[in-house]
Amino acid sequence: MGEQMNLVVTTVHKPSSDLVATAAELAHLLNAPQVARENHSLNALKELYHTDTILVAAKNGPVAYTPGGEYFFHLSMAELRIKNLINGKHDHMVTALGLKPGSTVLDCTLGLGSDAIVASFAAGNSGKIVGIEVSPLIAAITGLGLKQLVHEDAAITAALRRITAHNADYNSYLSGLPAKSFDIVYFDPMFRAPVYSSSNFKPLRKLADMRPLNADAVTQACRVAKKRVVIKEAKDSAEFERLGITALQGGKYSSVQYGFIEVEG
Repeated sequence: MGEQMNLVVTTVHKPSSDLVATAAELAHLLNAPQVARENHSLNALKELYHTDTILVAAKNGPVAYTPGGEYFFHLSMAELRIKNLINGKHDHMVTALGLKPGSTVLDCTLGLGSDAIVASFAAGNSGKIVGIEVSPLIAAITGLGLKQLVHEDAAITAALRRITAHNADYNSYLSGLPAKSFDIVYFDPMFRAPVYSSSNFKPLRKLADMRPLNADAVTQACRVAKKRVVIKEAKDSAEFERLGITALQGGKYSSVQYGFIEVEG
């Protein structure tokens, strides 16, 4: 997307040629200037280039230093949730989505990619997950992480590689898709009223899409989905009633619920 950000891209001190190339790729993706790190501190670079956000190409993946904190790709809770699935435990999102081997999922709110990673693992080698993220910065970091992170469990690495990340607005992306393009369409618009105290989410507050889910997007999702549209919200959220969703899934003690719409035909 052509959104302009007050951002520069650089590297760690004494970068390898690969990191310089990664910085160039990120700068191109984000239509942002790439600047040499040299001996400058991050604060010095901020003053030099009059910016409040610096994206640093680092060995373990890019790190965004933003006014709200640091943002970088990591597995977050996805790793624990996948281990629970391997051990035969229940995952409420997997149940709500009705995931089976070979399922295709459009995740309209990719963010950190945590839900998409769990969905990809559950859908298996024949599954397909496409993630839509409206923030260019989040899309670039998550997209690169999905391509590059190598986990000690080859099945988790494979799950990462099966996810395709796109920087787009889900409203326009959905409207451009043919009918019945995916088995499941998923929304997690929870950043507006976060139930998480986790520091993982704090830097995202300034970057995330804060708009409430609109009824038109749900209508488009019902056209695009073959089987089910699923929306994640805080437990007992008024959003479900506002959007006319009555079928709910979630744990008795969980702070989140999944509302879903079964699509006919």
